Amino acid sequence: MTTVVERPAWFQKALDAKRQDGVVEVAGCNIHFATWGEIGKPGIILIHGSNAHLEWWRFVAPFLSDQFRVAAIDLSGNGDSEWREEYSGKLFAEEVMAVCEAAALGEKPFVVAHSFGGFVGLEAGHYFGKSLGGIIFADFTVEPPEKYVEWGKQKEERGGEPIRPTRVYEEKATALGRFRMVPEQPCQHPYVIEYLGTQSLREVDGGWTWKFDPALFDHLTMGTDQRDKFVGIACPTAVILGEFSTDEGALSAPYLEEISGGLLPMFVIPGTYHHFMFDEPMATVTAIKGILLNWRREANQNELNARFGAFNGV
Repeated sequence: MTTVVERPAWFQKALDAKRQDGVVEVAGCNIHFATWGEIGKPGIILIHGSNAHLEWWRFVAPFLSDQFRVAAIDLSGNGDSEWREEYSGKLFAEEVMAVCEAAALGEKPFVVAHSFGGFVGLEAGHYFGKSLGGIIFADFTVEPPEKYVEWGKQKEERGGEPIRPTRVYEEKATALGRFRMVPEQPCQHPYVIEYLGTQSLREVDGGWTWKFDPALFDHLTMGTDQRDKFVGIACPTAVILGEFSTDEGALSAPYLEEISGGLLPMFVIPGTYHHFMFDEPMATVTAIKGILLNWRREANQNELNARFGAFNGV
């Protein structure tokens, strides 16, 4: 007997939502992105993690678009963007800002950056923070410099040996059967995982393989200065965490709480893991909106006071 899993309304609504795709060239590399919502609304750019793509935000982005102009990016080496010979944090930051402009996100767009995308958000904040409205780090934190272990520069660790290419599967179904989230976690929505797996594959000679560039971390240096870059960001910051996340990049929340004196906004989505946008997409939407709308009010408090004051003769 086959068990039919009932799909919640948000699943099909997200797939049916009107979206536009675009491409912008950054340092000789075509960067793919998608947009939802009307131009003129406050802008948000959504950044995915490593070996992922913009579809990670597919079940969040459409539900932000009633109040925001939303863009999701395929970073170079991922999704439907082109690959580079070498990658850097500054190049990733430039890709983010180029998509913000190409997608017409307006002045001071907000950034929501998940996992490795948090590193990209950190770089964007470091180089372009004054041009941003704020950055939400989604299951990404920074460690004390003395505890950080570099997980870029992987070609050096291999003694200069080239990395193996991604495996080619003759049958698409076989490849889909190998799709896993990293770190692995339970997910109450198997149809979401099936959709993501399909979107993660590309057809090549001999069958199917993954879209990501396996050499992305060969030369990339993430650096021991992440803490210093974080505290120096010239725009508001906040953190959203999965309650049961086991991702190493998310485990330094107590350190951030300590060095901020508890003043850095940090939110935990109950019952979720590292990829909490799949576990509870509507809770993720609510958390993002709550943070960003409050930042927008704070940035425009004088205008709000004037508008309300008009009714009181002030």
